[in-house]
Amino acid sequence: MQRSYSHKGYPYDNACIESFHSLIKREWLNRFNIRNQRHAYRLVFEYIEAFYNTLSGYTVTVTIMSPDEFEKLYERVSELSAA
Repeated sequence: MQRSYSHKGYPYDNACIESFHSLIKREWLNRFNIRNQRHAYRLVFEYIEAFYNTLSGYTVTVTIMSPDEFEKLYERVSELSAA
């Protein structure tokens, strides 16, 4: 394990999450007038669970399936292995 010593303006350690934050702001949060932290939490949860996790076509991965599809496949394989 290696500790990260990144600092402001050094994007390489945080590039993936920075990209996700940009995406969620651009595609979802900027559409709403967020009233409070609870409302923001609900919007982020809704985006991740109802939209982002159902997307397929991640170009970086070997398998082209959404996180939801992968989880369902994993559950099916686990059930078959247990039987």
